[in-house]
Amino acid sequence: MTDSFSRHLVDPELSPLLELFPTLALSDETLALARANRMVMPIDPAADAAVACERRAIAGPPGAPNLEVLCYRPVAATGALSGILHIHGGGYVLGEAQSMAALHKPLALELNCAIVSVDYRLAPETRAPGAVEDCYAALAWVHSDPDAVGVDPKSVGVMGESAGGGLAAALALLARDRGEYRLPFQHLIYPMLDDRTCATEPHPFAGEFVWNAASNRYGWTALIGAEAGSENVSPYAAPARAESLAGLPPTFISTGALDLFVDEDIDYARRLMRAGVPTELHVYPGAFHGFDFAAGTDIGGRSRRDSVAALARFLRQPVR
Repeated sequence: MTDSFSRHLVDPELSPLLELFPTLALSDETLALARANRMVMPIDPAADAAVACERRAIAGPPGAPNLEVLCYRPVAATGALSGILHIHGGGYVLGEAQSMAALHKPLALELNCAIVSVDYRLAPETRAPGAVEDCYAALAWVHSDPDAVGVDPKSVGVMGESAGGGLAAALALLARDRGEYRLPFQHLIYPMLDDRTCATEPHPFAGEFVWNAASNRYGWTALIGAEAGSENVSPYAAPARAESLAGLPPTFISTGALDLFVDEDIDYARRLMRAGVPTELHVYPGAFHGFDFAAGTDIGGRSRRDSVAALARFLRQPVR
């Protein structure tokens, strides 16, 4: 691999991952190819057998098409379970719920919980607020028909990675402001929160690998239909734009020190804490975007364990 300005800061165990996950160069010309070249992770056979997965069609937002969700539940589980509404990543322009099955089945088994994963509409075909409204429709469905998944809807929190983390944060804001459904937690993995990152002074070391500034600008422009960093961007598109974070649910945020989103993630955690929101923040040195997929490494394993432990605490907490 060619020399780079921050390669020396990468955790040595993570270096091989850079060969598997080359830095994206998203554009209108490369988007279709990037969507077609999705990675399929193998599913652990024991978890595959022990966790049922059902694809369901549900009503979309008013005036929009129906949505599909994937519903995971341990086969041996009984009664109403705590649950996670999961939102996949992909820079707002890539990804699908099915791509996370290899992670969701073991997670549902380990935590004895239900997981509902949303296939929201992607940009640029669907601009904001289409995606977050799709996620809100999935939240509404969980509350209106909890027996379909076997969950206690009051115990269902929201989780997402990257753009999915941004949508999870946006959904938490939307749920807070509409006042119809209470989220008991938000679990944000290197969330994509702030379009203004595209328009500020670049971080001297972060954002070189996997997801860089050029792809970030493309993703944000596709979502909001305007230049990233423009005036009047909705907080339901870019959650960091919210004037107040008071009243949001207890929060877990993790990110890598070399992730493009590190500054916006740390700042969001700081603002949550100053707003009185119980917040747990992890920043992993030498880690870039998507590093936690390297489960066989010490740092990847640690981040996974920290994440699962936080989810376990969230799911055990009494329903209020």
